[in-house]
Amino acid sequence: MYDVYKIRKQFPMLNNKKMQGHDLVYLDNASTTFKPQCVIDATVKYYSDETANHHRGDYDLLYNMDKKVRETRETVAKFFNCDTNEVVFTSGDTMALNLIALSYGFQFLKKGDEILVSEAEHASDALPWFEVSHLTGAVIKFIPLDEDGVLTVDNLKKVITNKTKIISVAQVSNVLGNVCDVKAFAKVAHEYGAVMVVDGAQSAPHMKIDFKDLDIDFLTISGHKMCGPTGIGCLIGKYDLLQQMWPYFVGGGMNVTFNKNIEMIPFEAPEKFEAGTQNLAGILGLKAAIEFLDSIGMDEIHQHDRELCEYALSKLEKCDDIIIYNKNAKNGVITFNKKGVFAQDEATLLNSKGIAVRSGQHCAKMLNDFLGCAATVRMSTYLYTTKEDIDAFVDAVINGGDFLDAYFN
Repeated sequence: MYDVYKIRKQFPMLNNKKMQGHDLVYLDNASTTFKPQCVIDATVKYYSDETANHHRGDYDLLYNMDKKVRETRETVAKFFNCDTNEVVFTSGDTMALNLIALSYGFQFLKKGDEILVSEAEHASDALPWFEVSHLTGAVIKFIPLDEDGVLTVDNLKKVITNKTKIISVAQVSNVLGNVCDVKAFAKVAHEYGAVMVVDGAQSAPHMKIDFKDLDIDFLTISGHKMCGPTGIGCLIGKYDLLQQMWPYFVGGGMNVTFNKNIEMIPFEAPEKFEAGTQNLAGILGLKAAIEFLDSIGMDEIHQHDRELCEYALSKLEKCDDIIIYNKNAKNGVITFNKKGVFAQDEATLLNSKGIAVRSGQHCAKMLNDFLGCAATVRMSTYLYTTKEDIDAFVDAVINGGDFLDAYFN
């Protein structure tokens, strides 16, 4: 049985934390998540008891760190059902997407090739492909959203051609919370000889992902959005594709040898993409985070998010002065505005009552025309969110009073 109150006890940030004199109601989980004590302990332990570099050393501390890095790679591989040598450690989702764009896209795309994205993409998924377009002459095309902002296979088929080489989309939108059927997308992509890239920053924390079953080519994740430390993430890629890619980031720890003939032989994947000293504390923290999520169960976490979202929507939809932009998403994200109130002002009002939400464009700045507004307010739940949190949020939105009070009280 899912016990949210028992889960909450494992998060120091939720222990009597106050904001503006109120109990903290944290609803900005799509931005980053709190860390359970086990993740904090794993990270601190690296600095207090296990500090060493890794990469084939000859003393116990370093050998132990090599072992722990390997164990983390195995943990990630098991969690996402991929092979261990398909897991590349990165600084996060943004680095992982840049790695794909610059190590695969820049290497293999040419003028006239097509890259398909959507106007709902986060900057981390859109801008690396914009850069590849500028460097190679490849063409960016947009997969249309349906009226609810969902990416559908039918709309993909309207724009994909034999020139399409890359399809890169978020599995879950960070603004609208909509889920893209990336398995169906990958099937179409492969029929056209295209590579399927999936930004999993918003999906990996909330739902089970089976890399092999989806048959996607690349998946990217961010540790800090799934109870892990900041500064750590992964690129998961099919091994044959990783082997074809030349690393754009080079240095120590990723090469077999280099010489005065200006030659360098890289290691095989994944190590060839991991130049320099890695975020070892982050890697150990990521392992602890994944084990923590696995102990709860991803299906249970996903169901908890859905129930809370549906509960919040059932209350907000009764209010005529609230505009909800994703009534059908029900995936832990509600994006809205209050009529006549600018998004940042509404977020400031909620902050004055101890409620943390996000306002603005949420790094998805191409969505403005689709939404018909310059900014929105976004609330996002996670595994430790309670119905009491939702009640406090809804009450503040509906009965919060004049938003100017937040500035002058």
